[in-house]
Amino acid sequence: MNEIIKSKLTTIPDLPGSYQMLDVMGNIIYVGKAKNLKNRIKTYFVGSHDAKTTRLVTDITDFTFIVTATELEAFLLELSLIKQYSPKYNIMLMDDKTYPYIEVTNETHPRLIITRKFSKKNKNLFGPFPDAASARETVNLLSRIFPLRKCQAMPKKVCLYFHMGQCLGPCIDESVQTQYPAIIDQICRFLGGHNQDLLNDLNNRMNDYSTHLEYEKAQEIRDMIFSLQKTTEKQQIIFPDLKDRDIINFAANEAYITITTIFMRAGKIVMSISPIFEYFESQEDTFVDYLAQFYQKNPLPQEVLLPLGIDYSLLKPFLLEKGFTPSRGGKAKLVQMAKANAQIQLDSHLDLFLKKYANTVGSAEILGKTIGIATPKRIEAFDNSNTMGSNPVSAMVVFTNGLPDKKEYRKYQVKSVTQPDDVGTMKEIIYRRYQKMLMNGASDKPNLIVMDGGIAQVRACKTILKELYLDIPVIGLRKDSEHKTDAIIGLDEQPIILDRHSHMYVFLSKIQDEAHRFAITYHRSQHTKQIFASILDSIPKIGVKSKQKLLEKYKTISNIKKAPIPELKTLGLTNIAIDNLQIALKEYK
Repeated sequence: MNEIIKSKLTTIPDLPGSYQMLDVMGNIIYVGKAKNLKNRIKTYFVGSHDAKTTRLVTDITDFTFIVTATELEAFLLELSLIKQYSPKYNIMLMDDKTYPYIEVTNETHPRLIITRKFSKKNKNLFGPFPDAASARETVNLLSRIFPLRKCQAMPKKVCLYFHMGQCLGPCIDESVQTQYPAIIDQICRFLGGHNQDLLNDLNNRMNDYSTHLEYEKAQEIRDMIFSLQKTTEKQQIIFPDLKDRDIINFAANEAYITITTIFMRAGKIVMSISPIFEYFESQEDTFVDYLAQFYQKNPLPQEVLLPLGIDYSLLKPFLLEKGFTPSRGGKAKLVQMAKANAQIQLDSHLDLFLKKYANTVGSAEILGKTIGIATPKRIEAFDNSNTMGSNPVSAMVVFTNGLPDKKEYRKYQVKSVTQPDDVGTMKEIIYRRYQKMLMNGASDKPNLIVMDGGIAQVRACKTILKELYLDIPVIGLRKDSEHKTDAIIGLDEQPIILDRHSHMYVFLSKIQDEAHRFAITYHRSQHTKQIFASILDSIPKIGVKSKQKLLEKYKTISNIKKAPIPELKTLGLTNIAIDNLQIALKEYK
């Protein structure tokens, strides 16, 4: 215990609040809450601890605290600070993964979409689904049956879906709004588990088409019925009341905890999740923290079934009286089933979790220590690609908490460099990326920048950052004579030789390979578009706008050759333009 901590321990009040543990660089590495700050904080620095708590205490060089009026306020403040700072020792409870839901939007002309975000104002939200593919399968099926709007932006004229009878055409007829309530009610009833009404309606339509000898339409309805039955037969009804429930329980050893959530929708079990976390508080406090964080970003079902013996009083703002602790009967058996699943997951998947941790967050932690910075939560890596100077592009990939964060990836067309010039390209892209970041408030500022190259690339990046008055650590990945990465160009521009058998080397190689893959893929697509565009330029009656629409929709000449004429017409192409297009592409292979 250092002198700063010794002196501050005597000043802590006997009041509720949130405390923040700091490392040698002043970064918040852990956030906690306490009914009595003085008693709680002292426990970290008095007596012996287990291995995981000892690791935390070893990194603490200072602490701060914020007094609150109640323990509930301390709890809410703790959650807010964790979200804001993503402390190193809290981070594993902040799993950013969300699950797909199906939503009937609240728009004037509603759509049926897949979303991973939810609004408490919209009650027409159904899920979660195990994966996006199963959600997409259901949406595609319902989109064929119910004629809601399909396009994201309202077009100026009707599209192919209108001609196929799968859209009411609100773009040309506002009065169709009167039909929405009945359609939405049918969709919600089906997704809510009442599917027999829809099946009966489809059977009647199939028989009607068959009676009138419209066999193709009857066969289409029959296929829909088969798909609906296949979709609804995947789960068995366990509770006849058709309620939506989450059943949650946990299992833990001295260092790790598995929390299992079983999702029951309309009386059927649809999926379950069992993440594993390293924990530093008690098992019960960790479980309560997880529940609060989980229901901050996931919708509440009608019931949340929880294990007995835990104080859930702090969760009232999150569970809204929907939390229950059954002691007997079928619901209690479900809670025990969740615990059994949690124990199985902990016993069978802990080794895999530890290996994954070592290759992601653990490797980022080692990287930070190696180059002398705090564990970098957000890493941005850059790579360039060109063909003898033509079609120069650059790409940025992002790793958050040691994992690829693909929604944050960015592509760049190089504008100022026409000759092969890796350093000049890097200067342009670094300037564009971080000038835009500053203009947007720097909310996505990285903790580390990785350049695919040596001293020249690192210095180019540092020069631009200095011009923008930004202080962001920059390292390079140097290659040897065999073009294999052998060293880090550190913050002091001195090489740090890498052990090719270490987790950190594997981690850096993954970042480097991902940046290279993303840049190469983008470069190839631009090169293909250039070839594609040059072919289209030579076709009479295919103007700039038509060319752009074809490029955006079909991507390749092979796809455009296969495009049906009605679909090409929806892009605004005339009959003459379509004839010219088909003649021009007929010999193209």
